[in-house]
Amino acid sequence: MLDAATWAGRLGGDRFLAQTYHRSYAHFPGVADTASLFSWDDLNRIIATQRLEPPRLRLSVDGDMVPLHRYAIPTTNRRAVTWSRIQPSDFHAQLRDGASLVLDAVEKIHPGVGAAAEGLERFLGTSVQANVYASWTEREGFGRHWDDHDVVVVQLHGSKRWRLWGMTREAPTFRDVESPEEPEGDPVADLVLSPGDVLYLPRGWWHSVIADQGTESLHLTFGMVPHTGADLMLWVVDQLRASLPLRRDIPRFGSLAEHSEFTDAVRREVADMMADPRLVERWAESIDTTDLGHATPSLPYVDGLPARGEITVKLTAPRGRLTANREQGTVTFSAAGTAWDFAESAAPVLGTLLTNQPTTLGELADSAGREVKEVAELVSVLIDGHAVAVVGTAL
Repeated sequence: MLDAATWAGRLGGDRFLAQTYHRSYAHFPGVADTASLFSWDDLNRIIATQRLEPPRLRLSVDGDMVPLHRYAIPTTNRRAVTWSRIQPSDFHAQLRDGASLVLDAVEKIHPGVGAAAEGLERFLGTSVQANVYASWTEREGFGRHWDDHDVVVVQLHGSKRWRLWGMTREAPTFRDVESPEEPEGDPVADLVLSPGDVLYLPRGWWHSVIADQGTESLHLTFGMVPHTGADLMLWVVDQLRASLPLRRDIPRFGSLAEHSEFTDAVRREVADMMADPRLVERWAESIDTTDLGHATPSLPYVDGLPARGEITVKLTAPRGRLTANREQGTVTFSAAGTAWDFAESAAPVLGTLLTNQPTTLGELADSAGREVKEVAELVSVLIDGHAVAVVGTAL
């Protein structure tokens, strides 16, 4: 399983974070065990059983999307609900002629990929989306381009060539004042990814990708949500909304002196907060504990959990935090936008949940030396706060 510790081990842990992350590409040959991660059978099953409309599922060739009508037909049921049904023969023809297949957000519909995405999220501290890409020919699906987010690529089947040119504009963003210029000259790297290879690529790096090795290619791309200085400033403003200078009306029709007095007061408030040496740590804790994660129902238990040790539960907000309040004899568990105070004796239960692994109520009770009934009541509180969900009903 690609949990946080496994990702850290395969990408280089603290060294990766300090020397590579956001800085340069890195190729890790043969580090991923792809056998149980995602397969052609998984892709066939998802396409056959899910109603996937573009852009969730799409075909692309030479940088353009293939019109849906070329490989799917509208289908309407007796209740007048219409969706697009994939026509396998037409679908195959488009792929055979050079189109590449893209399936977005596969972590939402495939448990193994979802667990891998959560593990990478815990390691890197940011939300992660996983897309599947499949190609059959030497035609490029997307042309040379750059992404506005970092990616981790895992080659699953076959081989694919990646040519990398680096950045032509440092740290480009989705909402930017100008676009990066096309790169000139030869690529700085020309890599062929084989099954089990992992590639890390920072945002803004130009790249072209082609299945020119004589085999069909299947790979996963994990995209990480970027956090920039602009995001930090938006968070700072939110923290300062309780401040009187930021609540006051802008003196639009006042004198120049009033304008200056107003902006000086706002500037002092912002400057005082920005002077905090722990500001980035505070921001990180805030975005981790307020991220809503992957809210999941816990059916059939709509009125709390019964005291049954076989019921399996799991944290649904992968970046929760546990803080000890020693003077009060309590601990604070923060996740999914809510904070709960529990007695110190609950710390072993909460710490086990924070590993983000499925755990039974019985195992949680054993870890804390408590009764299953007590643990069921505690976990029920977290279920009501959307931070934990039942993943094994034991019915």
